[in-house]
Amino acid sequence: MARKSKRAALVLTPEQTTTLKELAGSRTAPAREVERAKVLLGYAAGTSITELQRQLGFSRPMIYRSVDKALAAGVQAGLKDRYHRPHEPEISDEAKAWVVSIACTKPKDQGLAAELWSISALARFVSEGAEAAGFARLANAGKSTVWRILNENEIKPHKIRYYLEKRDPEFDRKMQEVLMVYRDVSIYREGAVHDARPNPIYTVSVDEKPGIQAIGLTAPDLPPVPGKASTVGRDYEYVRRGTVSILAGIDLHSGHIFANVEDRHRSVEFIALLKRLDEYYPSEAIIRVVLDNHSAHISRQTMAYLASRPGRFEYVHTPKHGSWLNLVECTFSKMARTFLRHIRVKSIDELKERILRGIEEFNASPVVFRWKKVDLGVA
Repeated sequence: MARKSKRAALVLTPEQTTTLKELAGSRTAPAREVERAKVLLGYAAGTSITELQRQLGFSRPMIYRSVDKALAAGVQAGLKDRYHRPHEPEISDEAKAWVVSIACTKPKDQGLAAELWSISALARFVSEGAEAAGFARLANAGKSTVWRILNENEIKPHKIRYYLEKRDPEFDRKMQEVLMVYRDVSIYREGAVHDARPNPIYTVSVDEKPGIQAIGLTAPDLPPVPGKASTVGRDYEYVRRGTVSILAGIDLHSGHIFANVEDRHRSVEFIALLKRLDEYYPSEAIIRVVLDNHSAHISRQTMAYLASRPGRFEYVHTPKHGSWLNLVECTFSKMARTFLRHIRVKSIDELKERILRGIEEFNASPVVFRWKKVDLGVA
C-alpha cells in the first residue's frame, strides 16, 4: 500500500532491521520500545500510518512521534523517550555524593551493629543525618530515593561479591610445576624408562574429601508406582549419624583409584595411604605425588616415614588455594554425582562399605583424567 503522508521514507540497514526484529519479538524489553520497534519496521516496509494503526492498534500520535523522531535523529531516537527536565533537581550532586560516601562505609563504622547496609537502614541513617550534613532535602528521603541514587552510581551495599586474594607468593611457580607434571604424564606412558629417567615414575594425585555425612532415613523410601508416583518418595526428616573422610589418590596413567575411608584425617591416616602406594608399585619405581600443603602431608611423623623410604616418594605441591589444579578433584566430583548422591545409610560402617564398593566399581572401568590446558602458564 502506498504511503499517503508526505513524510520521507525510512531506510534501514540490515543491522538495524535485525535489531528491530529482535526487539519487536522480545518478551523482556520495555513494552514501549517493543511497540516502537514494530512501528518502525512497518513504516520502513512501506506501510501507511493508517494501516499501521489498524494492524498494531496503536494511536496515530504515538506512531507519528516514533516515525518523526526516527527520521529526524535516527532509529535509536525513535525507540527511546525524549529526556526532559521541567525544573532543576531538588537533590544536588553534592547531596548524592554524600549518600554514596555513606553507602561505601559499613554500618559498624557509623556506630551501628550491622555489618552491611540494608536499603531501609541506609535511608533511615541518611534522613536522620541530612540536616546536620547540610542536605536538608534528604531529611525526608525514603528508600526509593536512596535506591535511585545508589542505582545511578551502580552501588549495591547490601550485597557481597566474594573474591580470593592470592596469598601464595609462589603461586605461579608451583602452578607451572604441577602443569609440567601433567604434561610429562601425557607424554610418557605408565612407568616409562629412558636415558634421562632410568627409574620408572608413577604419578598419583592425592587429596581428601572431608565431611561426608552418614544420613539415615526416619521412614522407608517409597518406590515409584506406575500411574501413581513417578519418583522415589522420601520423608523430609532425616537422622545424622556422623561424618567420614575419603583419603584418595588416582594414578594419572591408568586411572586406578586408591582410597581409604577414615573417621579423621591425621598423619597416621595419610601415612597408611602412602604405605598402600608403596606396596602397589614396583620397588625400583619413583612415586610422584601431587598434593596440597595439608598439615598431615608435611608433619613430623609423615616426614619420618618418607625418610625411611629414601628416593621412593617425590612431592609436587599445588599452590595455596589452588586445589582446582589437583586432578583427584575430578574423582571426588564423580563420586558426588554418582554413588554419594542422595545416599542414605543405617550406620557409619555402612557408609564406609558403600563408598569402598563405589570405588571398586570405578576401578572396574577406570577413567584416565587429563588436564586439557597443559599450556596454561607454561612456556
